[in-house]
Amino acid sequence: MQILNNSEIYTLNRSTYVNLRWIAFIGQILAIFVVQFILNFDFNYLPCLSIIGLGVITNIYLQFKVKENQINNILALYYLVYDIFQLGLLFFLTGGIKNPFIFLIIIPAVFSSQYLSIKSSIILVFLTTLTLFILTFYFFELPSPNELHFHVPDYYLYAIPSSILIGLLFLVYFAVQFGEQSRKRKKALDKIQEIMAKENELLSLGGQAAAAAHSLGTPLSTILLTVKELQKDFKNNEKLKKDLDLLESQSNRCSEILKKLSLEPKIDDQFLNTNLNLRDYIDEIIRSFEEISSKEFILNLDGFNKKININKSTEIMYGLRNFVGNANKFSKKKINIDIFNKKNSTFVKISDDGNGFPKDLINSEKLGQPYIRTFENTNSSKKGLGLGTFIGKTLLEKNFAKVKFQNSEITGGAEVIIEWKNSDLKQI
Repeated sequence: MQILNNSEIYTLNRSTYVNLRWIAFIGQILAIFVVQFILNFDFNYLPCLSIIGLGVITNIYLQFKVKENQINNILALYYLVYDIFQLGLLFFLTGGIKNPFIFLIIIPAVFSSQYLSIKSSIILVFLTTLTLFILTFYFFELPSPNELHFHVPDYYLYAIPSSILIGLLFLVYFAVQFGEQSRKRKKALDKIQEIMAKENELLSLGGQAAAAAHSLGTPLSTILLTVKELQKDFKNNEKLKKDLDLLESQSNRCSEILKKLSLEPKIDDQFLNTNLNLRDYIDEIIRSFEEISSKEFILNLDGFNKKININKSTEIMYGLRNFVGNANKFSKKKINIDIFNKKNSTFVKISDDGNGFPKDLINSEKLGQPYIRTFENTNSSKKGLGLGTFIGKTLLEKNFAKVKFQNSEITGGAEVIIEWKNSDLKQI
């Protein structure tokens, strides 16, 4: 039954279904009352009321004992099978195929085709067809008042289930099509909402970054002036001069980044419109980290097609840099970066020899979201809030990339795999 249970896609709203069943039961009771006491049809109505009463009990259980707002595919199927069985028994006791309300037997199957899986709908259509076949030949006659009996010719008797089945197939087909289109629209809407949420997060972070850029400008300028003064005072001290030069270069790098965050309309970047390949991106990022890190960066280009060139994108540069920075932060000694092509795609795999992603996050969809928390025992100084991962993932996905997180089977460290279709790279 596993193939029938897909609760993420195919569900039935519990309150809607419960209310429809209440309406059906009330209608059935009223129909029996009218036929027995107003139209004076003499039939044994007590078994019919018992069958309806059993259905009422199942609906009470569904309303008060089932807590989920959405009924999953398999549970909904069980209830709809019961509904067909209940209607079949009622029609069996009240004239079978001759009952003027016999067309109501198709409602569960049509209802299923709108909300449940195609497999569930096929099962219900089959059961409906079987029930109609049985009711065509086996049923209790419904006596008319004054001992008059309505005679239906055989050809007409057989035409009734045929016409009902034709109508059922048409209704199920159109309901399935409508249901699939509705699910696609819902999926697309959910995706749009997800994208808008990410954009709002980025805008919020952008505003904070701009404010930080203005606030940090003055202290950074002070640091640079102090460094220059120290360089003059210690120009003959080679060891100290080397450290001061590094401090100056990193301060200048910070200054350039802050300029780009300060909402200034244009910043000259001669490198921006140059045709590059991914190796150029990675080379630049590695050089920037080698200046401040004692760890080993290993670049592997086996299977990489260097002919695929793209325009430099600041978003791609920042996105890749975030993941390389995370690898540098959490690695023990080495960071491996692999660039390779497979079929019509280009991949960048960034891995480290650290402890890997926390198990409570790697098996969830939380990685790539901002402000995430982990329940695992990790070094508090290295926890972070997930902003770097969120920014890196969002920036790369905006540029047609797919980002996958996993832990290395070899080292146990974290692995980030970034994939572009070659056709998408040419559009950047």
